[in-house]
Amino acid sequence: MPLPCLRVSPPQVLLPGTLQSSGNAEGPCGLSASWAGARPCMPKDFGHGSPVCVCSATYCDTLDPLVLPAPGSYAKYESSKAGKRLERSEGKFQSSLSTRGLLLTLNISTLYQHVKGFGGSLSDAAAMNILKLSQPAQDNLLRSYFSESGIEYNLVRVPMACSDFSVRPYSYDDVPNDYELKHFRLVDEDVEMKIPLLRRALAMSKRPLLLFASPWTAPAWMKSNGDVRGKGTLKGKAGDKYHKTWANYFIKFLDEYAKRNVTFWAVTAQNEPLAGLFTPPQAPTIAFTAAQQRDFIAQDLGPALARSPHRTRLLMLDDQRIHLPHWAKVVLGNATAARYVAGLAVHWYLDAIVPPGCSLEATHKLFPDHFLLYTEACTGFFMFRFAVSLGCWERGDHYSYSILTVQPSLCPHTAFTSPSWGWGDPHSAPSLPPQVMNHFVSGWTDWNLALDLDGGPNWVKNFVDSPVIVDGSKDVFYKQPMFYHLGHFRWVRGAQVWPPAPDQGQNPSAGALPTASSSPRAPGAWGCTAAAAASSASWSTWPCCAPTVPSSWWSSTGQPRQAMGVVLSPSRACSAPLAPQVWPGCALWNPGPCHGLH
Repeated sequence: MPLPCLRVSPPQVLLPGTLQSSGNAEGPCGLSASWAGARPCMPKDFGHGSPVCVCSATYCDTLDPLVLPAPGSYAKYESSKAGKRLERSEGKFQSSLSTRGLLLTLNISTLYQHVKGFGGSLSDAAAMNILKLSQPAQDNLLRSYFSESGIEYNLVRVPMACSDFSVRPYSYDDVPNDYELKHFRLVDEDVEMKIPLLRRALAMSKRPLLLFASPWTAPAWMKSNGDVRGKGTLKGKAGDKYHKTWANYFIKFLDEYAKRNVTFWAVTAQNEPLAGLFTPPQAPTIAFTAAQQRDFIAQDLGPALARSPHRTRLLMLDDQRIHLPHWAKVVLGNATAARYVAGLAVHWYLDAIVPPGCSLEATHKLFPDHFLLYTEACTGFFMFRFAVSLGCWERGDHYSYSILTVQPSLCPHTAFTSPSWGWGDPHSAPSLPPQVMNHFVSGWTDWNLALDLDGGPNWVKNFVDSPVIVDGSKDVFYKQPMFYHLGHFRWVRGAQVWPPAPDQGQNPSAGALPTASSSPRAPGAWGCTAAAAASSASWSTWPCCAPTVPSSWWSSTGQPRQAMGVVLSPSRACSAPLAPQVWPGCALWNPGPCHGLH
């Protein structure tokens, strides 16, 4: 079937720009390929289904800065399991109906949430791995993430003191009963590792970076179990000397980083305040209930931030969305706590348990003035033998599906057939997590920016995978399919998300409404009941299943193929129903080609 073309009707507009033709032969809709000055991937196949791109001190693949196409034209970027990596091509929109295929009409009318961006976390482990490389290789890695020649992350999460992805447990003040925090000190992991890397990333980025910090644990003397490690709570209750001191600990952290010219857009109140109860006993954590977090914010942390010189926002929860909307009702239902809270931080690990409509969307409807932000995600967790799977395309799929794809928004009592994604029957449905951008989420943050070949270091031995894997012994790093899946979102910061097409259910063939915009910022997404916006290489979007569900994921029989495109030109008329039973069965943890490093 020919490529579907686009009809543009007044008053809808396309973005102006310049078009650089590669001189290659044009395909349907005027599509032509062009790589301009970008440097291609240097592929290496580890036998896990798709190549990684090898980078070193002397070479790394790059992207050209964004160039808007001419009026009436579009640009697309495409990655595929076979080895395409953000390859750019250009084409022209058609104004006639003579071409057979799917007809799509632009809609720039209604906007939903503002998209804050995408990014990853500079944990101790990530910093250590980056610094294992030579200086030129470090620069290539940082440019890959933060520069115009890379995927331009603009969100960076920073653990406040140790996390499990450290090489030791520590806090910033281990002197017992130091309620005035006179002995508060940053450590080498901050001063020698994270702060220098953050400043280099800030210097490379053409866009403002939004840094946000999250605490894992308080000093041992503040905790009920007397240990940085383990499942303790803060001693006492909200408003007492322990809680006041813990709130001031946040301010001291912000002060010390600010002295080194690093400022934070936001802090979260606590990393995984309830999930910490289920982590290994040696993991660093503090447990809070929703009521305890409400009272801590209202009486201690909120006032401390308000009194401080820092214009740092406060995010609540920072845990799984299974706690929503209950957690939001408890915290934001209190007017005092609510006025200190800017948004809700969410982790992705248990997304399959509760549909997004019952958690994310329900929370937004109750508290529309507080944004939702995904603050942690990773793959390979609970994979005791093969946390890292070099070249696993499906792990990138998992990221893209989470951010983009359409899933039912109903609240059935039997929404899944196993405790999480694909842990039971390898063909159970759904085997991939429901998407989030279609439910008012304003951004998405990956976990570690870089890990080693084992998925660490991690002193709790909780190894996972990462979009970038460092082999310090060879002074190289590998950019995995996950990296390029996330790279397809590089043009979305500052976007606003379009609503789904009305009354279209879950079938994109029923009348998707893609969008374009005259705004100098990237637009969001559109119909197909997706709102994800991640596409827009040229800030005009290519229709229907791309990027929402790229049609190259679906064959003519409705079965998934292996390709991921942004502003992708579908090869068929996006007619596959998006019910759970059509999702591929090879989740991240099921037996298959992705489970082994060597």
